[in-house]
Amino acid sequence: MSDNKNSTCNEQAFDQFFKSQSKLLRNYIYYKFGDLEQAEDIVQDTFIKLWNNCSKVPLDKAKSYIYTIATNLGISITRHQKVRFKYQDYITQRKSDVTNESPEFIALEKEYMEKLKNAIADLPERQREVFLLSRIDKKTYKEIAEMSNVSVKAIEKLMHKALLAMRKKIGNI
Repeated sequence: MSDNKNSTCNEQAFDQFFKSQSKLLRNYIYYKFGDLEQAEDIVQDTFIKLWNNCSKVPLDKAKSYIYTIATNLGISITRHQKVRFKYQDYITQRKSDVTNESPEFIALEKEYMEKLKNAIADLPERQREVFLLSRIDKKTYKEIAEMSNVSVKAIEKLMHKALLAMRKKIGNI
């Protein structure tokens, strides 16, 4: 085990890396496979694998490593089961503050959010993943491309297709 401050085996460096990457990795896996609980388990397993292989994975390669491992774990878990995306009110988490909005407005908003959730759930996996990373996690196309190991152009095309499909189902977004 190396004690170098920039080594993946350095506990502080590893902990900092975990804190900076775990939430986004969880979201990425959730968007990809549609199961939040499973995504959290995959993230834990991925970081355990990283720690166990810390001497073989330099810190500057760790980000690519965790996305590859997590994706592979997700694929092997869902290979034999076709999972419908369980879109659990992710966007619609709303504080139940007292508002002065009319019941009609609230009903229309609820109906719209339901349409939105269904439209997102119906997107093909890659389009859904890109759409959510961009719109929910506010990641740039460049960041999404790096995570997905594809070109920015590919991300732009996926986003374009996702937006077209969403507009077709629910109108302008």
